[in-house]
Amino acid sequence: MPHRVCPWWLGYVLASPLRRLLHNPAAIVSAYVQEGMTVLEPGPGMGFFTLELARRVGPGGRVIAVDVQPRMISRLKRRLQNAGLADRVDARLAGEDSMGLQDLAAKVDFTLAMAVVHEMPDARQVFTETAAAMKPGAILLLGEPAGHVKASSFAAELQAAAAAGFILAGNPNIRRTQAALLRKS
Repeated sequence: MPHRVCPWWLGYVLASPLRRLLHNPAAIVSAYVQEGMTVLEPGPGMGFFTLELARRVGPGGRVIAVDVQPRMISRLKRRLQNAGLADRVDARLAGEDSMGLQDLAAKVDFTLAMAVVHEMPDARQVFTETAAAMKPGAILLLGEPAGHVKASSFAAELQAAAAAGFILAGNPNIRRTQAALLRKS
């Protein structure tokens, strides 16, 4: 699939409470995120999952949300402030060539990559950077929208993840989503 980034204004739709009819963030992440964890979320948009991640990590945890669009990060920060969760989230603007995660080497307990890898120009680089930030044995939940991302493209993402050192640990059932649970070796 060609490199295309979701337009910033679509972030309002993606962060809408109506989306909970399709994806309940609490139900999706509850099995993987606990208080005190460090969580990475590439492509958070305006924070549909970010707010729930911040609630789950608690005051002693941290969420690192990295997006390439300044307007998405700006709206995310505003939503976090309004929810009283801004102190738990490091909302970062990524560069064109890198997510800028060097300071996180082997510190991340869980990564949520929901509907984002297909928008990146190089899936292998995304998984390589993510793996470097994650602790050994840490979990990455990868999800791509069924119907939007072809099965062959999702399979290519899984191959890129394997090349970066991830092992398939399961396929969670998430509505209208191709999903894989990946463990860092």
